[in-house]
Amino acid sequence: MAGYFELIDGPNDGYRIALRDGEGDILAMSTTFSTKQSAVRGISTLREIAGTALIKDRSHGRWTPSLERQAHHLHLFHQPAWRKHEVRSAAGRL
Repeated sequence: MAGYFELIDGPNDGYRIALRDGEGDILAMSTTFSTKQSAVRGISTLREIAGTALIKDRSHGRWTPSLERQAHHLHLFHQPAWRKHEVRSAAGRL
């Protein structure tokens, strides 16, 4: 399920970034960037952050250890193809 970033027109002649899953559904939408170059830099920053970002739950629901395990499990199985061998060995230790 390969996703992709999409540059789209934003308000006030700006640009926005849509993160879409492999089926084209929107997972996230950025704020407005004033130039296309700054939007592309935003994609680069997103790529750097997304792989290691922690989850900060500011919702009204309660964060439980089981949700943390689910998030960790999902992270393990959404690694790039070149890391599949590491994922399988790590999954065996869960």
